[in-house]
Formats: sequence, structure tokens, C-alpha cells
Amino acid sequence: MPEVTIDPAWLAEHLDDPEIAIADCRFALMQPALGRQQYEAGHIPGAYYFDLNQDLSSPVQKHGGRHPLPDVDRLSVKLSTMGITPSTLVIAYDDSRFGFAARFWWLLRYLGHDRVKVLNGGFTNWQNLGYPVTLIEPSPKSGNFTPQIQPDWIVDVETVKAKKDLPNVALIDSREAERYRGEREPIDPIAGHISGAVNYPWQAVTDDRGFLKSQDWSDLESKDEIIVYCGSGVTACVNLLSLANAGIDQAKLYPGSWSDWCSYLV
Repeated sequence: MPEVTIDPAWLAEHLDDPEIAIADCRFALMQPALGRQQYEAGHIPGAYYFDLNQDLSSPVQKHGGRHPLPDVDRLSVKLSTMGITPSTLVIAYDDSRFGFAARFWWLLRYLGHDRVKVLNGGFTNWQNLGYPVTLIEPSPKSGNFTPQIQPDWIVDVETVKAKKDLPNVALIDSREAERYRGEREPIDPIAGHISGAVNYPWQAVTDDRGFLKSQDWSDLESKDEIIVYCGSGVTACVNLLSLANAGIDQAKLYPGSWSDWCSYLV
């Protein structure tokens, strides 16, 4: 079992373990209310819902991208109501090939909680295997989540400008190849990519059923620094998950990503 994922059979056996906390991170960018609706229609027993816009991001400003990092104090309060303590193993899942669960996974580690994994295969696989689903939302618990921010895990636009063309730095664009090449741009005002970036589409990290694959990151092993971005700092976390799975754990996130970069060009 890869270190960054958890097998559904293991989770099914440990649903009643008080040292386990579960986060449902289902979401749809074009239908922001859908994830919550899916959660209310059925979720893994004991799972708390985390909304990308409301919980895992802060309000959009002129700069900073479409999904700025969340307010740490506010998120920490919600994490505490899951019952999280330093010893808790937190498991996140979605139904989007880690597209949103990886954001939760990265955020917890960024805030100093390393005991976090994503559910391999996501919610659909859980259902297909016949494991329990419930409509009952868990009550708030008494936890103690104390954030310990890792400030060197992120970079801003000025850092990207300064480092993007250095030979010892790899700048990774995690979006689909068509968006990287500028052939289409469905969300942001400008198409294309940051000059110097190489394309590693985040969807390549999993198969079409949402199971983690072994991604080849050997081209990056010689780099002193790796900076990863996507459209708004969300799906880039899927590549960060894959990198960590490959033992490359020093990669940094450009949270604002392409949407922040564009904000200085329009």
C-alpha cells in the first residue's frame, strides 16, 4: 500500500476507531453545491464534509487566485470539531481522482499534521465494494488541532518570477495538456502557461477508476527545487501527492497558480 493512500478494506475495519477521522471532500467546480448534496445523499459513516470554497479556501481577492489558501484559524476550529488530536489518522476522500481530497491532504500536512492519507479509489469504489454508507451527519467532537504552518512549502508570484528559469528549478504545470498548450481555457481569462514550466497533467497520477498509479518523476530527481502549480492551487496537490508517494517530499506549491499569474496580466 502506498504511504499516501489508505485501502478501503482497512478503513471499513476501523470505522469505529476513535483515532480515525474522515473528511468527505467531494466537490464540482462548475456546480459548487453538488458536493454537499452528494454528501447529504450518502457518505462514509463518521465523515465530516469539507467544501472546497467554504472550508478549504478563503474568499477571492484581486490577486491570489481562484482558491486562496483558507484562513488557518477558521479551518483549525473545524478540524478540531472532527476530534483531531496529534495522534489522529485523518482520511480524506472524494469522487474526482483525488482532485479535492489531495487539497485537504496537502493542507493538513502544510499545517503540521502528517498523519493524513487519501482513500484509494474514492467514494465510488467504496460503494462498489459494498461498504456502509449513511445519511447521518456526525456530531461535533472535542479535538485539539493546533496548526504548525510550514511557510517554506509555498511560493508566491514574485518567487516564481525569480526562479522559473533557473536550471536547478523545475516548474510544473499540473493542468490538462490542452490548457498548458493554450489551446483552450475554460475558466481563466488568459490561455497558456508560465514560461519555463513543464507539463505533468494531474490526471496521470491515477487510473480512470481513481486508483493511484506509480508516476515516473525521475526527470526531477536532479533538481534542487520543485514548484508545482495548476489553475488555482487545487489539483496541483494531486501531483504533490504523487511526488510524496515517490519519495520526493520537498516540492512546493504556488497556491495562486495560473489564476493568480493571470491577475497581473489583465
